[in-house]
Amino acid sequence: MDYRSGEMNVFVAVAEAGSFSAAGRKVGLTPSAISKLIARVEERLGTQLFARSTRMLQLTPEGALYLDRIRRILAEIDETERLISNGAGAVPKGRLRISASVGFGECCILPLAPRFLALYPQVELDISLTDAVIDLVDDRTDIALRSGPLRDSSLKARKLLESDRVIVASPDYLRRAGAPATPRELAGHNCLRFNFRRSLDEWPFRDPTSGEPYTLPVTGNSYGNNGVILRQLALQGVGLARLGRFHVADDIASGRLVPVLASHNAGDIEMIHAVYVGHENLAVRTRAFIDFLVDAIGKSGAGRQGEA
Repeated sequence: MDYRSGEMNVFVAVAEAGSFSAAGRKVGLTPSAISKLIARVEERLGTQLFARSTRMLQLTPEGALYLDRIRRILAEIDETERLISNGAGAVPKGRLRISASVGFGECCILPLAPRFLALYPQVELDISLTDAVIDLVDDRTDIALRSGPLRDSSLKARKLLESDRVIVASPDYLRRAGAPATPRELAGHNCLRFNFRRSLDEWPFRDPTSGEPYTLPVTGNSYGNNGVILRQLALQGVGLARLGRFHVADDIASGRLVPVLASHNAGDIEMIHAVYVGHENLAVRTRAFIDFLVDAIGKSGAGRQGEA
């Protein structure tokens, strides 16, 4: 405790008890220690706070004013600590800044936001969707939801799900172009691809008999910089897209998209993590949102749920 707030608490105890000994029993100090503390405060303030006699203490006018003001100050301190407390029973509240990749945010975070806000109405969600890698501290972000390996060891992370990738197309596209029976038949199909630098113009596969992995070049007339674009193009019958299953799970379930070449699936896994600046006293709203996502996504069937 700050020494001045400690002095204030002792002063209030003396004023309310009317003696050093009674106040000492309340705060756990000897009468001598309390007397020295009050004298030190009076010396610093340059005024007498108590009129002393052999039988009692009485507040001076300055002491009464000091008591009134410090009671307000101590009440403000208590209220401030209550508002930001992470203790048992603390209610999630305040602004929660979240950054998510465009694809994961569009298919998983935005649909869940109303349910989270209904559970925790005192939380304000501030959501940004971007595929750029951000600095959580510089961008004042509480949680970043990202796929792929974790590079910054100073951050904490909780795995939300593991998802394989699946090649899909709309029923309309497959009626027009036919469903490829083997990966090599993709040479005659329009394959929708990512346009960012690390993306390659080839897709991975695994031989269903030998289990050996291999890649094949693919071509097409449409590109996008995120899964939202490629999913929409696939839904509109433009071509085949290879996307994380979590992104198209609902489309597959409803029949809007159809998986192809499932027996040749490469089996590569995309991991989604909730990343945050590590601290043992994590804000209640941050912990509540992460716990909510783990539970909600684990029940969604979008992928294999991760552990803490």
